[in-house]
Amino acid sequence: MLGNCRGRVTMISRRTFILGLTAAAVAYPLSGVFGSWPPDRTLNAYNIHTDEALEITYFSEGSYDTAALEKINHLMRCHYTNEVHSIDTNVLDLLCDIQDSLGGNRQVEIISAYRSPEYNDILRTKSRKVARNSLHLQGMAIDFAVSGVDQEALARTAKSFFAGGVGKYPEFVHIDIGPVRYW
Repeated sequence: MLGNCRGRVTMISRRTFILGLTAAAVAYPLSGVFGSWPPDRTLNAYNIHTDEALEITYFSEGSYDTAALEKINHLMRCHYTNEVHSIDTNVLDLLCDIQDSLGGNRQVEIISAYRSPEYNDILRTKSRKVARNSLHLQGMAIDFAVSGVDQEALARTAKSFFAGGVGKYPEFVHIDIGPVRYW
């Protein structure tokens, strides 16, 4: 029985009661799936060129922390020109996923993230492997290493996400959020 404002009692049918009870029983286990946030994302990184380190949670309770992203952008700036550029959150999330899959809160050593056009041109004169329109210019690529993890294992871990380009070099691994491809 249900009450209403006027003091009258309203009856609900057994069928309506059972349907409501069944709906609640089915929906309750799913409440954790739909009602929870994705896990926090914390990046532990060290820039080998600027000797700066940062351990920071940049995603929490379903949203990105703008102040934390600004600190990450500063850490991952072009070390040649000191120019800061936004690092795409998709490549940050990929880097964080790789870091998490290695376990033990390992620190990621940043070799290169954002590159200014000027610095990219300098690198192109030194190596044919540097692309004219590198995704580093857009903050969509990161070159990194992790102490104690060889480049083969690091590249294999990065490839397991099928999330973009992965290049294995003797000193580091390159990831980007362009088309899926490997070299």
